[in-house]
Amino acid sequence: MTTPADTDLLNQMFLNGRTHNRWRDQAVTDDQLRRAWDLARMGPTSANCQPLRVVFVRSVAAKETLRPALAPGNLDKTMSAPVTAILAQDMAFYDKLPALFPHADAKSWFAGNDALIQATAFRNATLQAGYFILALRAVGLDCGPMSGFDNAQIDAAFLAGTTWRSNFLLNIGHGDPAGLYPRGPRLDFAEACRVE
Repeated sequence: MTTPADTDLLNQMFLNGRTHNRWRDQAVTDDQLRRAWDLARMGPTSANCQPLRVVFVRSVAAKETLRPALAPGNLDKTMSAPVTAILAQDMAFYDKLPALFPHADAKSWFAGNDALIQATAFRNATLQAGYFILALRAVGLDCGPMSGFDNAQIDAAFLAGTTWRSNFLLNIGHGDPAGLYPRGPRLDFAEACRVE
């Protein structure tokens, strides 16, 4: 049975969690990244397909490789972030289905069906990326998800020779609250939801 989360957890995960643009000079450890992954991978995906793949860009050389693909407005916050994750979908995710979904021949559902592969990979990798943001917050890190980059350049520089394709970038670190913008409004239940 699931019990409601306490107020501190809700604050950390949702109410006080923000999109950060500036970062404190504090390291992000491999253990933190691993722990966040171990949490995020437990979230559900269709047929347990798990298409999310992540490249953690941390070294100075890797950040310089990333630089030319960034929109000007994303340059400073990305180059100063301790880690930038390239969140990608594996377009051959279905090759792992015999192990991930062994009670059916799920691989055969996808092989040769490019439209289904594309839709499933994008939908489920994006879903997993949302889990990953919450998992990073759960282990005490802050995030700055963003578009505003050239996917083709990212794919050529970091994903060449793989079946992975970039979706969005995620800056990761310990956020500096001085760099936060005022929180934008959110749609309330009546504006965004229907019960039928």
